[in-house]
Amino acid sequence: MDPVDSHDRFFFAVTSPEFQHDQIVDLAAGRCAAIRVPGFMPRSMCEETLRALTRVEFNSYDEERVYPQVMRFGVGVSDHRKDGEVADTYWAAIDAGRDAWYGLGLPFDPFKVCRDQLGADWPSQVAVGRRGGQEMGAGVAREPNYGFVVHFDDSQREFSSSLLDANLVTQFAFNLYLSVPEIGGEIVVWRHRWHPADESFRLPYSYGYAEAVVGDAESFELKPLVGDALLFDPRNFHAVRPSRGSRRIALGFSVGLTDAGHLLTWG
Repeated sequence: MDPVDSHDRFFFAVTSPEFQHDQIVDLAAGRCAAIRVPGFMPRSMCEETLRALTRVEFNSYDEERVYPQVMRFGVGVSDHRKDGEVADTYWAAIDAGRDAWYGLGLPFDPFKVCRDQLGADWPSQVAVGRRGGQEMGAGVAREPNYGFVVHFDDSQREFSSSLLDANLVTQFAFNLYLSVPEIGGEIVVWRHRWHPADESFRLPYSYGYAEAVVGDAESFELKPLVGDALLFDPRNFHAVRPSRGSRRIALGFSVGLTDAGHLLTWG
């Protein structure tokens, strides 16, 4: 009997000089699990954005739900979810968050730079998504120096109705790395998607799970570099390892592919 090959040939990370249309389609179709673009943003722009961010105070995510502590600058919709819907508090927080980003005094909008380059080979412009006609947040700067525990992200499971006005076919996560530690900070992605039985591994009151939830599932690990961009399928369980030596700061947002073929983002 021939030995069984346990490797899924579609479960791998593509490295590319830019985000290409066919690669994004492959990611949506499950023919790859991640796309990595080194040097996505020029180092000078990364450093300018990072300098601006180091002059402001980061806040923590809800520490009852997100532990170990994760710091962030900006507003994420996950902190404003109530009974499966977007709480009214989100919109006021978004307005304040936009003012805070404008207050950095940057001569460019780093999230728009990311959207424009992400969609450079896409048939239509990548835009910020809307809910009830109102524009969602553009994104968040995250600092998970103590790591992210194993978890998945899927707006269709997290919200009881469509998060955006458009119908989403699939969802990606985008990260642009501004600062990375000398040791740690790797992202690990497992070939494992949520199953009802996984709830027995959920950590108390947490967004995440004990690592035993992924069992012996196939995985890959990526060590980001400054200026790298990563687009991956966050419905696969994933985690970030703790950092040592310096701050780990990345710009991040979600990306949805709609049934009309558009790419829409939200923070």
